[in-house]
Amino acid sequence: MSTEKNLNTSIFDRGGLPKNLAWGYLGILIFMMGDGLEGGWLSPYLINRGMSIQQSASLFTAYGITIAISSWFSGVLAEGFGPKKTMFMGVVLYILGTDGFVGYGMPGLNYPIMLVTYALRGFGYPLFAYSFLVWITYRSPQKKLGTAVGWFWFVFTGGLNVFGAYYSSWAIQNLGYLNTLWSSIFWVLIGAFFALVLNKDKFKTSTLKGSTSRSTELAKGLTIIKEEPKVLLGGIVRVINTTAQFAFPVFIPTYMAAHGFNTTEWLQIWGTIFTANIAFNLLFGFVGDGFGWRNTIMWFGGFGCGITTLLFFYSPVIFDGNFWGVMCCGVLWGALLAGYVPLSALVPSLVNKDKGAAMAILNLGAGLAVFVGPAIVGIFIGSLGNEGVVWILAGLYFASAILTRFITLPDNAKTAHINELEMQATPAG
Repeated sequence: MSTEKNLNTSIFDRGGLPKNLAWGYLGILIFMMGDGLEGGWLSPYLINRGMSIQQSASLFTAYGITIAISSWFSGVLAEGFGPKKTMFMGVVLYILGTDGFVGYGMPGLNYPIMLVTYALRGFGYPLFAYSFLVWITYRSPQKKLGTAVGWFWFVFTGGLNVFGAYYSSWAIQNLGYLNTLWSSIFWVLIGAFFALVLNKDKFKTSTLKGSTSRSTELAKGLTIIKEEPKVLLGGIVRVINTTAQFAFPVFIPTYMAAHGFNTTEWLQIWGTIFTANIAFNLLFGFVGDGFGWRNTIMWFGGFGCGITTLLFFYSPVIFDGNFWGVMCCGVLWGALLAGYVPLSALVPSLVNKDKGAAMAILNLGAGLAVFVGPAIVGIFIGSLGNEGVVWILAGLYFASAILTRFITLPDNAKTAHINELEMQATPAG
């Protein structure tokens, strides 16, 4: 019996997945699958039913606003109230929003109800998923924190962009559109069961319990950037990380169509990009722990994405419209996009306490990228065209590499555990 237990432990240790949080990781995967099942088809479905493009855009804008707000609150609430309570709050808000959106808004396309309830639904996944990310930063060994957060982004992206899309493509044909949306509640509840019930890990911080400490913790979500400006730099880099991810779908499909790619081919390219991305989310967790968190973000994330953003854009011309040539360039961009994974280890390690507040800034950056990407397209594509927008996106990636150069751990340690070991080896006095 003990031999089997040791074998299981060694498997988790070698993989860098915290065994004490394994059920939570599975819960994130399933929850995000339920949350992400409508992402690829909801907008065209609503437009086909008679809703205007402007109404659809406003709907997703409202949804994005609540995602950004919730992303910030997830860190400070997880620190002040504990991740389990914050995650449960996310489940409740998600179910209430889905019930109102699907049950009362969708059948008759009641736009005011749809706007309010879909926005309410947006509070759900950041509170659930990003609160668990705070849990990871506290309960994972520092020497393997980069790998632990790599696993998080592996299951997060896998559920949201891969499994959700695959399940939805089956469910729409067999259940219909509305029932597919209803089924999201089932998957969210299954994910919550794994993460909140089967996951028995205990979360403890140095934060004092009580209303005063909780109010202070909420304020920390803003004051942390004054106390440690490097956290703000980390938040800016996090915005840049996924800016192109939200900008590309706005204009790249029409650009690709002009070079002979139909919608199906574009979707195959886009889907394959993020299938590769989830694998490299995990890989770059290991790379970060070995090569250094900051080094990985700078060279693979910043400079790598800057170069491959341009390569992906020009690939239809370089390869004369060859599908596989364009696919390979897109996959390379998606792979290097994962080079930012160690940011989730680097930023909370800048502070000895208030890690939840530091993660709140990082999570806010993730939410703000939902706006920044489409906003850049909307502002500049009329005057600069597709090419100008892509050069702006590439320039932002290069700028993020430069900013990351200044996000240093004490003694310029490559990872937090190296610094800790050096301190332990230094004689006192």
